[in-house]
Formats: sequence, C-alpha cells, structure tokens
Amino acid sequence: MPIAAARVYSEGHRLRHLRLHDPEDRPVQGRQFAWIGLVDPDASEVAALQARFNLHPLAVEDALCEHPLPKVSVYGDQVFVAARTARLEGEEIVYGETCAFLCRNHIITIRRGSDRAHTVVRRNLEDSPAVMQHGIAYVLYAVLDFIVDGYQPIVDEIEEEVLAIERRALDAFLSRDDVTHLFNLRQALTRFRRVLGPMEEVCARLEHLRLPFLDSQVQPYFRDVGDHVRRVSNAIEGLRDVLSSVFEVANLFEQQRQSAITRQLAAWAGILAVPTAVFGLYGMNFQVMPELTWRYGYLAVVGATAAVCVGLWMSFRRARWL
Repeated sequence: MPIAAARVYSEGHRLRHLRLHDPEDRPVQGRQFAWIGLVDPDASEVAALQARFNLHPLAVEDALCEHPLPKVSVYGDQVFVAARTARLEGEEIVYGETCAFLCRNHIITIRRGSDRAHTVVRRNLEDSPAVMQHGIAYVLYAVLDFIVDGYQPIVDEIEEEVLAIERRALDAFLSRDDVTHLFNLRQALTRFRRVLGPMEEVCARLEHLRLPFLDSQVQPYFRDVGDHVRRVSNAIEGLRDVLSSVFEVANLFEQQRQSAITRQLAAWAGILAVPTAVFGLYGMNFQVMPELTWRYGYLAVVGATAAVCVGLWMSFRRARWL
C-alpha cells in the first residue's frame, strides 16, 4: 500500500506509527487520533482500508471516482471530503484530487495526480502541538488550506503572461500564436472557475457542520479557506476581463490597420483615375480632335495631368490618407 505516513497523535504530540498491515496493531484509544496519508492507491488498497476502518461504501465509491467534484458528504458518524488540486503546465491547468475520510478518531487522506506532497503540512503541524490538539478537524483545515494556497500561484503566473501580451498588443499587432495562446488561457480560467465554485461550497458546509469529533473552535478556520477561494475566483474573473479587453484592443487595432490600408488604396485609385481618364480620352479614334494638331498639346496634357495628380496627392496627405 502506497502509504506516505500513518501516525497516531496524543495531546498534540506524535505518539507512534500506525502499522496498517498488522491486524494486531493496538487500536487508537481515548483522546488519540490517527492521520493516515496515501498516495495513488488502487481499488484493492482502498478496499482494505474500508474493511479495517468500516468506511461507508458510498464514500469509497466517490474516492475511487477518476475526477470527483469538490464535495462534502456525511454518512452517519463519518464525513467524506473531496477537493481538487491544480497546477499549471504550459498554458494548461492540470487537476488532481485529494479525498479525506473523517471518523471519530481517524482521518485518512488520499492524494492523486498532485506533485505537492502533504509532508510539509504534517511537519508544520507536528511542530505545533497546540494546534494539533484540535484533532482531525484542524488536520483537515490544514490540508484544504494547503490545496487552496496552490491556486494563487497559478493565477499569478497567468496574470504575468496576460500582462506581457497586453503590453505587446499596444506595441505591435498580435500574431496568430498570441491570439491562440490567449484563447487557451481564457478556456483554462473558465474551467478553473467551475472548480472553485464547489470548493467554496465545501468550505461553507464544513464551517457549519456539527459533529462530535469536529472541534467547534476549528470550524471558523474553514471560513478563511473559503475567503481564499473567493479571492482566487475574483482574480480569475478580473483576468477574464483583461483577456477580453486584450482581444478587443487587438481587434480594434486590426480594424484600424485595415481601414488605413483601405484609405491608402482608395487615395491611390483616385490619383490614378485622372491619367487613366485623360489618356483614355485621347486614345479614342476620332479624326477631329483639335489638340492633336497643336504643337504643345502633348506637353500641356501631360503637364496638366501631372499637376492634378500632385494636387490630389497633397490633398490626401493633408487628410492623412497617405
């Protein structure tokens, strides 16, 4: 069984290791509690835990689900909590799962698809016996807080990318790759926000859940985790607005560029229309055309045509069409 750690605590201090493979290992007693952490267990290993700790089958079914939504379920004297972890890989947010079973004096955490181990959380708690005395409720809070703290760096990194592209959009036209990148980031943020909604509901439910083995002094801490989730959600909403504004600015600049090109083409077409009309007129096969017999006719027509073209060019320049 992929056990990260299985330890028994008493009065806030680590008491001993829990030997899960030994059926004769003495049970957790009195005011003691056990924290068992597993990493990527298979179905048979979860079934072994179910048999030993009498876990509810519906909670086990949720834990074995490939991508459980964040949720809190109460089954008699047991609580099942599912949360989603997240990390940024390139322009994609990759999700993992962390599930927790809470019994009277046991908490079992199962981590899947996450590179952030709970070792730091466990070490920090073991170094603070005063908070560890609050039991499994505080352990659950610490794990959820650790998961939610991993959300903010994702938003910060995406924000830096978006601001860099926004500055580049003001200096030059966005390339197709830039637009595709922005679109992918916007989709990733939309999916991320769909995860944060249920996660906020999990924190609100835990804050008001009343069970004998959940320390009431710890439950307000879940409100703090919910506040963190809301801040991340608000930051995502702000980023989506920035992405929309970048798209609008890029589209506006593209329209301005096309409009400028259209005006330039129209101006040159107007200038070229003058010699086209004049030379087309004198290209007609009429016998009686007095200008044809005039000695300076050719120079006069060419000069007048050039003068008109120069006048049009100057007019278009003043109008900023050229």
